[in-house]
Amino acid sequence: MSWAAVIAGAVIASALSFMLLSGGAGLGFVASSPWSGEGASAMALGTGAVIWMIVTHIISFGVGGYVAGRLRTKWVGVHTDETYFRDTAHGFLVWALSAAISGLLIGSALVSAAAGTARAGASLVAGAGTAAAAAAGQAASGEGNRAGMATEYLADLLLRSEQPNPAGEPQAARAELGRIIAASLAKGEVSVDDRTYAARVIAAQTGIDPPTAERRVEDVVDRAREAAQQAEQRAREAADAARKAAAAFALWAFASMLIGAFVASWMATIGGRSRDAIA
Repeated sequence: MSWAAVIAGAVIASALSFMLLSGGAGLGFVASSPWSGEGASAMALGTGAVIWMIVTHIISFGVGGYVAGRLRTKWVGVHTDETYFRDTAHGFLVWALSAAISGLLIGSALVSAAAGTARAGASLVAGAGTAAAAAAGQAASGEGNRAGMATEYLADLLLRSEQPNPAGEPQAARAELGRIIAASLAKGEVSVDDRTYAARVIAAQTGIDPPTAERRVEDVVDRAREAAQQAEQRAREAADAARKAAAAFALWAFASMLIGAFVASWMATIGGRSRDAIA
């Protein structure tokens, strides 16, 4: 086994892969556009990326395997079938070594990214702890702090009036109705008390009769619930589309790696035969 030839071929294959992938990324950025109606479509970019990835593996591993076959030491007194097997093994080792190096580099990049995420999360937790301590100190010293939506909604329940003031602050009434709708969406339904009170506030602010106000409340809540369901459906569809795209890309990457292994092994036999013919 000529390990020097194998290492040389793997280094060449890795360098060519990096160069071709960089060029493909540049072409992808050139072909894409953030403006609607301009540039290549997502389907075209995905297809082009798969084709370029396969071509990259064919060229890089083909050249690496051929170089390994040409650089290996000539074997004297070895059967033709054994020579073919050894050349094939040299090409396969070029592919395996290059793939292992790429895997180590990608793995280290992922570890670095995970470490950075962990550090960022620790910083956020520390910041949250500092903020909580500051908020507790403010509460202990008598300084008020803003409560969450649920607390404000409970405070609204405590301060509700049987007869809302029509001359009251419209922005305050608007904010209170928004909290009622948010709490109702979180619970999945509008309680009878919330519906009745919201209708009273609407009637007091707009001058319409209570039955019409109640129907308006139901209509608005139904619209908000429908919008939330549509947003959830779009999010699920986007997640499913991303899952399918990732699965397809992984399978095509697997196929391109297999093609690269075959090309490297085959080109090593061609390089070996050329070496023996010249020597």
